[in-house]
Amino acid sequence: MSDEVETSYIPEIIAALPEVSERIKHELSKRIVGQGGLVEQLLVSIFARGHCLLVGVPGLAKTLLVRTLGDVADLKFSRIQFTPDMMPMDITGNEIIEEDHATGHRQFKFVKGPIFAQLILADEINRTPPKTQAALLEAMQESKVTVAGKKYDLEPPFFVIATQNPIEQEGTYPLPEAQLDRFMFSINVTYPEFNEEVDILLSTTQDHQEPLYKVIDAEEMVALQSAVRCVPVPRSVAEYTVKLVSATRPGPNSPDFIDKYIRWGAGPRACQYLALAGKVHAALDGRFNVAIEDIQRSAHSVLRHRVMINYQAEADMLTPENIIDQLLEIQF
Repeated sequence: MSDEVETSYIPEIIAALPEVSERIKHELSKRIVGQGGLVEQLLVSIFARGHCLLVGVPGLAKTLLVRTLGDVADLKFSRIQFTPDMMPMDITGNEIIEEDHATGHRQFKFVKGPIFAQLILADEINRTPPKTQAALLEAMQESKVTVAGKKYDLEPPFFVIATQNPIEQEGTYPLPEAQLDRFMFSINVTYPEFNEEVDILLSTTQDHQEPLYKVIDAEEMVALQSAVRCVPVPRSVAEYTVKLVSATRPGPNSPDFIDKYIRWGAGPRACQYLALAGKVHAALDGRFNVAIEDIQRSAHSVLRHRVMINYQAEADMLTPENIIDQLLEIQF
């Protein structure tokens, strides 16, 4: 199919995105009660071809959500349970010596690791040392893995959805800023509402479960991701996005509260992710242009792990979310 023909299908593909999103949400609701905001942000990051970090205490269905998403989207799913003794080769794979019993000839054979899937659940990613965490960096950034000097492509679409427990600190290794920046979103997973928790209790203490149906396959997902990137961003919206991100950095042109409370702010990648998230939000609303409101809708998810507060902010009981709230009130 020529590029011209593919381009001609873009409006049609984008027009189908809202329906696809609602169908995925419907299927997920058969296993996940509530968490509407989490599901929406997770789908935005996937349609934008971004990776996601889920931060929440155990028992909030983070793993179940990702596994169910893999079933509904008909993607190759792999769960990697990170532990302190895990090595990089446990993720990427390794070369082994294989002998041909007929000839006696020996040769190296590459055995693929669990990273060779389309939807990766990196469970409790902060429980493994930085050396092993870094094994994900190349895969997340380039969709490639290097083993013994050879590069191996990862099959698209490729997502890493990592989980992190914010409470237990003993025996954990905080993610370095370089790896945090590879995640498009950092999403806080909160406790369910009272009625939702009652529904969870009732639905999970019986054997019957509604069957899940496939909504989209890998090829369709890749087409949606490519189409979303064709949604235009007006220059005025692009300028607002850059001004918003630049305002998170302490300096002579930043607001006074930024100099007072922030150690360092977000980099250019935050601008890119805000724009991509804005494109998805616009497409989900059936629009073929991005508005400032679309940028603001994902500001917390994009910026909260890129805005580093100082001791003064902690003393004044402020969080990155409080800082982002103040920035969103400014008329740039």
